[in-house]
Amino acid sequence: MIEQINKLDCFKKEFEYIKNVDYLEDLKILVECLPDYFFEIAASSTSKYHPAFSLGVGGLLRHTKVAVRIAYELLSDSCIGDKYTSREKDLMLIALIMHDGVKCGIPKEEYTRADHPLLASKLIYENKDKLKMNDEDVSFLCRVIQTHMGPWNKHPYTKEEILPIPKDKFQNFVHLCDYIASRKFLDVQFEDNDIVY
Repeated sequence: MIEQINKLDCFKKEFEYIKNVDYLEDLKILVECLPDYFFEIAASSTSKYHPAFSLGVGGLLRHTKVAVRIAYELLSDSCIGDKYTSREKDLMLIALIMHDGVKCGIPKEEYTRADHPLLASKLIYENKDKLKMNDEDVSFLCRVIQTHMGPWNKHPYTKEEILPIPKDKFQNFVHLCDYIASRKFLDVQFEDNDIVY
């Protein structure tokens, strides 16, 4: 029998980065909405596009943690972070926790869905009535998630453009953090799916 995952325990450290207590409660609700497979699968269904720590069981969770940690470190640097309000920082961190939340669709498919940013956004919209955040915050969150793939916004077979590309500093920041976290040269050390500090 597979052990039941405590989804909230998986993001204990990342929850500490969120300053607004209402946003934190909303984030916990959203994390509980993530499909179980998010916590079990590798970041790349083909193993081609992510570093070693993102592969194998729990790889997508570890990739997400690295993207969030990169964001946290950048936003902690006053030369970068002072360009954003506390609200914007919190929402971008929440977006990075949720950005790949529905990577293989619902129900789970064998491979990554090219439209997974839209599916993650849909999951948030479908659960927005459970949240304290207002419509503007929900829209901000979904907008930066929808563009996190950056230039990889086309269907892999039809080459049709299916995702919007980043246009503002918030979308670019979320894309940047996800992009850096996916670079194969990264060698982040983990213990029990937590980054070793």
